[in-house]
Amino acid sequence: MAPIPRRTALRAAGALPAALGLPGAPLAAPATLSPSTDPPVTDRPLFGARSWTLPNGLPVVLAESRRVPVVAHYLFYGAGGGEDPHLRSGVAHFLEHMMFKGSPNVPPGAFSQVVAREGGQDNAFTSRDVTAYHQHVEASRLALVMRMEADRFARPLIPPETVEPERAVVLEERRQRTDSNPRARFIEAFDAALWGPQHWRGRPIIGWEDEIRAITRDDLLDFQARRYAPGNAVLVVAGDAREEEVRRLAEDLYGVVPARPFAARDRAPPPAAAHEPRLVRRDPAVREALVVRSFTAPSLTHGDADRAWALELVAHLLGSGPGSRLFRALVETGLATSAGASYDGEVAGAAAFSVSATLRPGIAPERLEAALDAAIAALLQDGPTEAERVRSLRQITAGAVLTLDSIGGVPRMLGGALAIGLPLELVEFWPRRLHAVTLPQMAEAARAVLGGAPHCTGWLLPGGAA
Repeated sequence: MAPIPRRTALRAAGALPAALGLPGAPLAAPATLSPSTDPPVTDRPLFGARSWTLPNGLPVVLAESRRVPVVAHYLFYGAGGGEDPHLRSGVAHFLEHMMFKGSPNVPPGAFSQVVAREGGQDNAFTSRDVTAYHQHVEASRLALVMRMEADRFARPLIPPETVEPERAVVLEERRQRTDSNPRARFIEAFDAALWGPQHWRGRPIIGWEDEIRAITRDDLLDFQARRYAPGNAVLVVAGDAREEEVRRLAEDLYGVVPARPFAARDRAPPPAAAHEPRLVRRDPAVREALVVRSFTAPSLTHGDADRAWALELVAHLLGSGPGSRLFRALVETGLATSAGASYDGEVAGAAAFSVSATLRPGIAPERLEAALDAAIAALLQDGPTEAERVRSLRQITAGAVLTLDSIGGVPRMLGGALAIGLPLELVEFWPRRLHAVTLPQMAEAARAVLGGAPHCTGWLLPGGAA
């Protein structure tokens, strides 16, 4: 159970590079396609998922696959760290922990024990946009995990005597994941510098330490009551399950959870200017200097959605590994050991477009930053090329094939999108949207974001305090 960065994206483009400790290796392009030829677009849906809604408002999605006798059962709530109350960052994640403290028919700790005894796996995660609880089990055990999850949905116990011990667990998690990691501390401070420390994008998902300490049981109960409602959740079943069985189980087990009003998302827009336009941190534990620049950007739910599709391609051509512009400008020239770009438009509210590089030892930081500036300026002046557009399309859409083989990737893609209000059709046919993006749209999106949006530049350097 842990807060995670929101990256269950529809696409494989633009992941932050290893410099930030995140996965981001690009996929190799198929050698059989010409660099100037668009990859083919299929009219078939990626997953062929079916969806319906229970009378209490709970959407249900089934993505059937009979390749192995395993099912993945995911319950998403449309509430993540971005919904934490003011001065109570970390509530969504803290509640995720407390949801394992039992329900009327499942004693504390028994949920995970039962799943493990059946040879399955269970866990949960919190992102800025969602909190999700999931199990992977042998197909015949679907009814078992649905029964236990529905019981937890209907009435989690959250015993008062367990709050303080679990707070200690959360604080230790923060110490291990963030406080003891110089880059994690820097990225946390960098997000706050761009967005502001109390903006929903500027607060850490796990929470600021003083605010974690201030969270009360009433805060947790209120968040659960206001956000964990059938109409604000999505149930996803993927794998070896039949629609008739899933419909019956969903109606019998989840259908009895009472419908109730819930608090809709109310996310602040991006700031008119960066809270701090420049951040420089030094740390004696750092061996390689890191530069990051992030811009506020539109997403599929905020601002111009067409621009969001274009930015996916721009991020890929700019920083997707060997062959990308930043790799050629920064790594091949000997200024950096790694470079990349990141953009995820599948978020609720405003998004961020980021570029980053790890400084090669012996190189002055000013030289690397100047080269980064020049690479961005060249893109804004000349625009992308057709070969870059096709390469990006080819490599991004290739990632969908890998997702089809992942028992967990399918429900994360489906549930993550639906829980932020995106339609099922968008997930099933997203390659069409990318193929519709033109070169002028890519150039315009790059100019709008990289050429004029609020942004922050941050350096993490070796040495003592700056």
